[in-house]
Amino acid sequence: MATNREELNPIENPLEPDALASDDARRSAAPGLKRADDPEVQARLADLVRETGGLSPESFDGRLVRDLLTAALKLAPDGRDTGELKLITAAVKELRYAMRVFAQYHEPHKVTIFGSARTKPDHPDYAAARDFGRLMAEAGWMVITGAGDGIMKAGHEGPGREASFGVAIRLPFETSANTVIAGDEKLINFRYFFTRKLMFLSQAEAVVCFPGGFGTLDEAFEALTLIQTGKASMVPVVLCEGAGGDYWERLLAFVRDPLLARGLISPEDENLFHIAHTPEDARDHVLRFYRNYHSSRYVRDDLVIRLRQRLRDTDVERLNDEFGSLVKSGRIVQCGPYEIEGEHLDLPRLAFTHTRYHYGLIRRLIDRINECDPAA
Repeated sequence: MATNREELNPIENPLEPDALASDDARRSAAPGLKRADDPEVQARLADLVRETGGLSPESFDGRLVRDLLTAALKLAPDGRDTGELKLITAAVKELRYAMRVFAQYHEPHKVTIFGSARTKPDHPDYAAARDFGRLMAEAGWMVITGAGDGIMKAGHEGPGREASFGVAIRLPFETSANTVIAGDEKLINFRYFFTRKLMFLSQAEAVVCFPGGFGTLDEAFEALTLIQTGKASMVPVVLCEGAGGDYWERLLAFVRDPLLARGLISPEDENLFHIAHTPEDARDHVLRFYRNYHSSRYVRDDLVIRLRQRLRDTDVERLNDEFGSLVKSGRIVQCGPYEIEGEHLDLPRLAFTHTRYHYGLIRRLIDRINECDPAA
């Protein structure tokens, strides 16, 4: 998991009962088969978790692995066909391998760059993506791109091979990775777009988009949708392009006219992205996001915001005045870690019971937090 990333809304209890009875119906026609949740089967799975993973089957991680094995065993009596079994198997294997690669580079912050594979090296967008990647590497960050040509290659040229990840997709018209990342241990090949996009977003602490086609817009809007709905951690999303371009301004006009004017999005949703006019502007926006803000998580209905430094009491009061609409009950308070938390226990927190609405205002709240000077 990336240094500051944590699922904003983790599943409190992943052990959901299986509401489908298809395995029972199939098993009635084949006497002697055991249910996957049979106590004897579960005991055997617990032994496997302990013997192969070194985990206590009663620990939270051990229960998650046992749940995964149980779900796999239920696929056969469910009657899943070969194509469905291949899809699920390949997806799990892809995710497991990709996470293993990223885990070797746990500490550095990472930024995902999206953009067109068709952008030529002499285009201003190419130069901007290359310069942005270089600036982020100079700030100690690593860069993730789709490993193709165009903006993706530019995003690798800037930081260089050592500071680059390639998250490639197998397509009939794109048979190889760009020359910067080809053959590197940090190049990962995916069969499915959905597993690839999951890694793009789950492993990055910022997303920067350059002009592109359907794929780029799909990736940009999916990132915004996940953040807008609270399904992904809050990260800066920056829209950048080369000198003289108007790609994102024209897109913003579309957002404001048919979307915002018709009430299809909320005014605060514009806080979820930033249009940068230079690579330096994009870099500064990303770094400023982490000036005071560190990471967020939910503890039940409480949003817990970890801070790099404690805020002054007067600033906390100002946040209460401006962002009271986000608070379901009580107030925004400065506190230490919750008992359930196990990470970053040395950091101070801001916490409040969240309404679970208006994530664009959460984004603005983070900006206000980053404007605050530390307490004496």
